[in-house]
Amino acid sequence: MFQDRQEAGRLTAAELSVYRNKGAVVLGIPRGGIIIAAEIARELNAGLDIVISRKLRTPGQEELAMGSLSENGKIFLNENVVQALGISMTFIEREKEIQATEIARRSAVIRKAVPKIPVKGKIAIVTDDGVATGATTQAALWAVRQEMPARLIAAVPVGAEDTLRQLADAADEIICLRAPPFFAAVGQYYRQFNQVEDDEVVQVLENERKRRVNVRS
Repeated sequence: MFQDRQEAGRLTAAELSVYRNKGAVVLGIPRGGIIIAAEIARELNAGLDIVISRKLRTPGQEELAMGSLSENGKIFLNENVVQALGISMTFIEREKEIQATEIARRSAVIRKAVPKIPVKGKIAIVTDDGVATGATTQAALWAVRQEMPARLIAAVPVGAEDTLRQLADAADEIICLRAPPFFAAVGQYYRQFNQVEDDEVVQVLENERKRRVNVRS
């Protein structure tokens, strides 16, 4: 077990040391993922940001993502899922509007602390505190891929092995420290796994912004 998200982040960063001082951008999936991302960014001397994306849910199967919507409004659709389930454009547009509303709400809170960091042509490392079903992680990877990074990496402390294999096509590289054979929930692999609120996410980003300003000065 990991003691907390901070320890998990530091241990994950150790497996990413090849990307230290390479101008990478670490993107945390809200909310717990930003704690992991902050530790990785600090260890790699990388940029820190958050993935404000939302999965587009399929009718009747909300954990199955049919695509994702990114912060800049770009939509990615998994045509295989859309066609297999016969999902109409009317449903897709309605789901897009629902998720766009949540993105706007979260962006209004987060972007007060830090502006979005462009990842085009950079190494982008997407992280969370763990991966269970993988729908949220997959949506985040799809969204970041739309920004055309030079390399897209998914890095998590713990995840279900089957899910990690399913995510393989969405990233150029996947790093996971623990892939136990009997996976129930992410929280069971942490001694401390408190709920992370939006204000804590903003504070982490504010602290990182100040840290980087002090480094430059």
